[in-house]
Amino acid sequence: MKLGGGGGGDDLNSEINVTPFVDVMLVLLIIFMITAPMMNTGVSLDLPAVTAQNIEDPDGKLVLSIAKDDKIYLGGTQITWKDLRVKLEANARVQKESALYVEADTSLPYGVVITAMAIARDAKVQKVMMLTNPSDVLKLDGLDASSLGPAAIGATVAPGPGK
Repeated sequence: MKLGGGGGGDDLNSEINVTPFVDVMLVLLIIFMITAPMMNTGVSLDLPAVTAQNIEDPDGKLVLSIAKDDKIYLGGTQITWKDLRVKLEANARVQKESALYVEADTSLPYGVVITAMAIARDAKVQKVMMLTNPSDVLKLDGLDASSLGPAAIGATVAPGPGK
C-alpha cells in the first residue's frame, strides 16, 4: 500500500487545472465591463424634463422616437414617415397591447409629434403615451418669460371696460 508519493510513479494526475480557465474568465469580465457602457444603441434625444414617476415595465415597451432631424425610430430601428402606419399595423406588439410610447426631442415643433400620434391612432393604437425625463423642478419662470415677454412679467392686467 502506497501512502504518499514523491517522485517517480506511473500514476496519472486526473485533476483539472482551472487556473487558466479562471484567468480567461477574468479577462473576459474586464473586457465586458469596459465595453458595455459604450454599447448604447438608443436614439440620442433631448427629452423634456417634468415631475413624474418612473414607470416600471419588465417586458419593455414599444417606443416611437422622433429625433431633432425629424427621423423616426420604431423600437430603435429607423423607418420612414410613409411606412410608419404600415409598420404599426403589422407590429405584433401593437396588435397585442394596442399601446405605443412616444419620445420626441424638445426642439421639435408640436405639429411633428402630433402627426406621429395621429398616424398611430390611424393604425388602431388605442393608447399613445408620452415619455419624458423625470425631474423634481419645473422651470415655470422660463416658460412665463418666453410666452409673455420680458416686459409683461410682474405687470398687472388692467380690467377691461365696464368691469
